[in-house]
Amino acid sequence: MRGAFAVAAALALSVPASASPVPSTSATTTYHKVQVDGVGIFYREAGPANAPTIVLLHGFPSSSREFDTLIPLLATRYHVVAPDFPSFGQSDTPSPATYRYTFDHLAQTTNALLEQLGITRYSLYLHDYGAPIGYRIILAHPERLHALIIQNGNAYREGLGAKWAKIAEYWADPKAHPEVVDAFLSYEGTKQRHIAGTSHPEAYDPDSWTDEYAHLSQPGQREIQATLLYDYRTNVASYPAWQAWLREHKPPTLVAWGANDPSFIAAGGQAYRRDLPDAEIHMLDAGHFAMDEKTDEIARLILDFMGRHPG
Repeated sequence: MRGAFAVAAALALSVPASASPVPSTSATTTYHKVQVDGVGIFYREAGPANAPTIVLLHGFPSSSREFDTLIPLLATRYHVVAPDFPSFGQSDTPSPATYRYTFDHLAQTTNALLEQLGITRYSLYLHDYGAPIGYRIILAHPERLHALIIQNGNAYREGLGAKWAKIAEYWADPKAHPEVVDAFLSYEGTKQRHIAGTSHPEAYDPDSWTDEYAHLSQPGQREIQATLLYDYRTNVASYPAWQAWLREHKPPTLVAWGANDPSFIAAGGQAYRRDLPDAEIHMLDAGHFAMDEKTDEIARLILDFMGRHPG
């Protein structure tokens, strides 16, 4: 974990005591699985339960594991919860015959988990798939949101990179474009989600994409992931509604964006300024999984940001 616990101590010392009313003496992560509406949902948890909560929502095709190095850095001062969405990570993979694989449903299940855990006030960290899931939760329960932390979580058409033109062809006629799903779930595609756009490939753990590809190769995953990719068109259609909500409510917002991401390009991070003129926007020299190489920098940004917005 690249000396995460040592860095956590250093970060704790570098942030003013006012950053959190409840500093933690332990950043140990614990691992849980609970039944949520009949589906086993796995989540990581760390930090003091009575501290402000940060919920980390992961991207495709990862899981809460993508936050392994970030969690102990935040848990020195915050209660951190990071769930796996259904069919990702250690959560159950119910059959499409019994579970609707839509972003609406993933959001409903994730919200139900938070309610079951008694978490009704939180800041949300949105990455990739975590963004459309998070925005649905926000619009359903706006009073529960304290602040937004956005890392390559797109909400603007100008943030869609070149590959989305081909995905749009798939949305128009899925049966005519199986090659889009092939590329989306391929080993090379999975690897490039991590290392494309980086000048520091040595900072990336190959276990990330080999494990993710092994997961995507399991029986039934192609159908599930193809269904979610098709449903992603509903997210693009929802962008105006999300933007309108941001303009109206203007939550405290930190954007830490991997500027070299070929999927959700830099313009998508900068676009938040249009609706959130007070947003703190940082364009990082990294790709889609910016946290793989910018863990310490992102943690410092979050601790500083949260310290100035204690809620």
